[in-house]
Amino acid sequence: MYKYLTTEAGEREFVMSKQLLRSGTSIGANVRESRRAQSSKDFITKLYVSLKEADETAYWLELMKETGYLTPDMFESLYLIVKSC
Repeated sequence: MYKYLTTEAGEREFVMSKQLLRSGTSIGANVRESRRAQSSKDFITKLYVSLKEADETAYWLELMKETGYLTPDMFESLYLIVKSC
């Protein structure tokens, strides 16, 4: 999505797409990190951070849909995945 938004979209978009990239990739990184948590509390904290990143990613997707950078189909295909986290 980031590559598409920065190279293919009519008006190249760099600010929101970079935020989307950061929050979206952070979800998996935090889940992966939770596998090596030092305690139950650390495990829960890392998964909660992942949940917050998923919510932030949903926000960027919503904003990009409302501003016309994402088509409704593009938005729906990603939004459903993010909101299921």
